[in-house]
Amino acid sequence: MVKKANGKWRMCTDYIDLNKAYPKDPYSLPNIDQLVDGASSTNVEVYVGDIVVKSRAIANHYRALERVFQVLRKNRLKLNPEKCSFRVRVGKFLEFMLTERGIEANPEKCQAVINMRSP
Repeated sequence: MVKKANGKWRMCTDYIDLNKAYPKDPYSLPNIDQLVDGASSTNVEVYVGDIVVKSRAIANHYRALERVFQVLRKNRLKLNPEKCSFRVRVGKFLEFMLTERGIEANPEKCQAVINMRSP
């Protein structure tokens, strides 16, 4: 068991041996990248289970969100409300900061480098 940032617990199990012994399905399940890719062109970034919808105009943003929600609904995927943020101008994605100016360094990571002791 591993404690998550929100205080809840996550059970971790090593399924390597089980996966080796279990018969393979003749079809593969789609991953989130395949499902969302093309849902709204370059307005959507996906990595594993994280999704960022970005737009310059609010009307485009709502259309992109609607398309992403349609894909999620169609594939019966759910979002964790605790991890969702809407209408933010700055957000963290893959430990980088996404802003209106583009991708920027995460100040937390910069501070870690500044605080490093020299060898």
